[in-house]
Amino acid sequence: RFADGHLDERLPVQGEDELARLGDSYNEMAGSIQEQIRQLEEFGALQRRFTSDVSHELRTPLTTVRMAADVLYASRDQLLPALRRSSELLVTELDRFEALLGDLLEISRLDAGVADLGAERVDVRGVVSRAVEAVRGLADESRTPLELDLPAGIYADVDPRRVERIVRNLVANAIDHSEGLPVRIMLAADEHAVAVLVRDHGVGLRPGEAGLVFNRFWRAEESRARRSGGTGLGLSIAVEDARLHGGWLQAWGEPGKGAAFRLTLPREEGGVLESSPLPLGPEGRDADAARGRPLGPVGTSVPTPPLGWAPIPPDGVPAAGGAR
Repeated sequence: RFADGHLDERLPVQGEDELARLGDSYNEMAGSIQEQIRQLEEFGALQRRFTSDVSHELRTPLTTVRMAADVLYASRDQLLPALRRSSELLVTELDRFEALLGDLLEISRLDAGVADLGAERVDVRGVVSRAVEAVRGLADESRTPLELDLPAGIYADVDPRRVERIVRNLVANAIDHSEGLPVRIMLAADEHAVAVLVRDHGVGLRPGEAGLVFNRFWRAEESRARRSGGTGLGLSIAVEDARLHGGWLQAWGEPGKGAAFRLTLPREEGGVLESSPLPLGPEGRDADAARGRPLGPVGTSVPTPPLGWAPIPPDGVPAAGGAR
């Protein structure tokens, strides 16, 4: 029962024989573990409160700095070259800071469990197309071809804002690590589920990294360093957005062969997923199934975690780390 989460469970101890001493040792160990878990829960709550408070407190001074920066930027042509470049750099860095602050606020809402799912019946192709167009400039800048396979007529009950954000993060992430090679975006559906697969052919992922990529601020080796100026929270937010839908966000990757990220969502609100209409692996078959691993949604315990499964502790705070 203790292993099942009943942390206050203790063994009755009678006498002073070997079994009694063993029972005392077990009870002492159980009490120590329970206390450590309580302290971790308190720390997690303090961490979430700190993130939320700091994010909100930074809003007002950031707005003031933004107004001053915009005035300088608007008159940059009248400034000396060095000052002109400084004004442009200031605006660029403020954009990044505002994006980070927005992500921190979103993370705090997700951690607090107050994020709302505005599900509605939508054309998923349109949602995915908008997400791709939002990052097409990044693809053009890096000369990365985008290959789209988006069939029409696929409808689902989803939150279009959150799904668009997930796909935008996945495509930007793929472009960032594709090394100029094509990025493929696929959409498919069956009777119960809809899936989006984003596949790149860049440096790939090393063994064990498919789950780590969803951790906050996680960084892989230098060859996978972010170049698009992301906040490092995109995939962490994406995995929570997927979980709000009752969906899965899974990853696959091999060194030198690229990586794939698959979003699978129920077509009807409240639906329960059993499989995905798109394979995650590179050979046209599901990499998880090929290894005999049970598929499971993000944040749900399964006997053996699927490839790319991102475990989220009960307190909602992923392990320290970050984003691909």
